[in-house]
Amino acid sequence: MDPFSGEGELLTITTHFHTHAYTKVLEYDTSPLSPPNRSIARILQHRSRIALGQSRQVLSQLSSAKDAASQAIQALAHQSLGNDKGVELARELAETDGEDSVVQVVCGTVLAAAGEYEKAVELLGKHQGNLEAVALLTQIYLLQNRTDLALKEVQAAKRWAQDSLLINLAEAWLGLRVGGDKYQSSYYIYEELASTPSTTTASSLVAQAVADMHLNRLPEADATLQQALELDPHDAHARANQVVLACLMGRKRPDVEGLVAGLSDVDDGHPLVRGLGEMEARFDEAAGRYQARVAAG
Repeated sequence: MDPFSGEGELLTITTHFHTHAYTKVLEYDTSPLSPPNRSIARILQHRSRIALGQSRQVLSQLSSAKDAASQAIQALAHQSLGNDKGVELARELAETDGEDSVVQVVCGTVLAAAGEYEKAVELLGKHQGNLEAVALLTQIYLLQNRTDLALKEVQAAKRWAQDSLLINLAEAWLGLRVGGDKYQSSYYIYEELASTPSTTTASSLVAQAVADMHLNRLPEADATLQQALELDPHDAHARANQVVLACLMGRKRPDVEGLVAGLSDVDDGHPLVRGLGEMEARFDEAAGRYQARVAAG
């Protein structure tokens, strides 16, 4: 049984977590939950704190914990702080406690983020009906351009989790990769999330905007990204997609550069910022060599 399936009394808190409403996860009152579910909710709250940049607080709270689940959370916290200890601990737990569902998902996340996809897939493949593991495997396969394996993973899970939020999200990710009429199918999933008060988050709005861009509905995407930033002005994914959208809409270079600067202010390590910086450096290097040859001639 999947402890993070979101069924029964865990439905609300898991929905908050999977739609990135991390503050709502932390605000959730866990006292009425049964002891086993309270433990699961506590893990979700630790992960939410890490997502919100409170990793040091999590490490302090779990400093004396020796159980596998708590150590997996510590690995995630260390990685978020840029410590190599996180990946090292995740590798160790994958070997010693690979059957633990929390270790599978959390250490699988750490290994995947470190680019150790083979080890992550091996660990996640041990799951027994864990929807988070299915979702993470789907993301890894898509990162590896193995759409066939991602589709196989989702289709297999649909046989036992048809109406799950995570399966719906995985289908939406697949739809954006496959394209064609699947773009519209993905849009419907994201639109429902973004328009439902309990799941309206910056992340769901950004996803809807991305689907709009694929469908060439650029003004709609622009309005949705603005809405996302009204909810969370610091959402890096919203700002990154504003940069992409500005290019698609043919906006002037100063406007695009201003959006890039805004993204850098929020997250100077974002892949788009790093990628643009690397390309500018290569261009300057090539231009320098060309100028040197011209001067020599």
